[in-house]
Amino acid sequence: MSKDVVRRSVDAPPLLDVEELPTVQLEALRQESETALQARGAAYVREYAAIEHKSTILAKSLAMVCVAVRIQHDDMLGTTHEYRQSVAELYRQSGVQGDTLERLKGTVRWHIGNVLRQHLTTRQVRALGLRTSSPLERGQDARKSSAAIVRAAKVSASAGASRKGVVTKNAGAGSDPTAGETVKATADHLRLSSAANNLIGQLSVDVIDHDMTDGQRAKLDAELATLQKSLTRLRRHTRKRTSDG
Repeated sequence: MSKDVVRRSVDAPPLLDVEELPTVQLEALRQESETALQARGAAYVREYAAIEHKSTILAKSLAMVCVAVRIQHDDMLGTTHEYRQSVAELYRQSGVQGDTLERLKGTVRWHIGNVLRQHLTTRQVRALGLRTSSPLERGQDARKSSAAIVRAAKVSASAGASRKGVVTKNAGAGSDPTAGETVKATADHLRLSSAANNLIGQLSVDVIDHDMTDGQRAKLDAELATLQKSLTRLRRHTRKRTSDG
């Protein structure tokens, strides 16, 4: 045994048995000394650290195995009867069943999607009729899209409140907004345009090509056409000063 292993007190419980986890009871722990509790807790910490990343590593490795089986069957999509039977036999030999197996299968499918896009060229992925973006990338894009929408909503609300405040303050006064309000309005315009650009940047051609129905694509096209007209109208004013010199 390595010398760096912490020696346990004579009255400490045995090192952690995983089977003990679901059954350990507070009443039993009350009978243990503080030293024993510390040793038990330390054992739990060590075991947690040892297994923390194992599930992900094992799921990724299993995904690699499944892709290797696909290559053997010349079935990169995993749709043939022969491939499915081979993988079914793999899972049968494991002896794992029920919800645990179903959760694992879902995780492995997710990793397979990433593995395929790491080992195939973009042209090969497209030839298979798959999206070029991986499940990991799509998850990241979804989070970015949500963040962009939230940010745009905050910017819009802030700008709207600012405009409402200016109108209320100057109602009937016949005066122009103060210098500070003008600076805020111009800053809002820059923030709004930045937020709008960020939102448009979140639109994915993969989603448009693979997920949208014809009707949804037509609706998006109409929205983009309206947006393009609005941008053209605004740019007449942003470019006017430059052209006027």
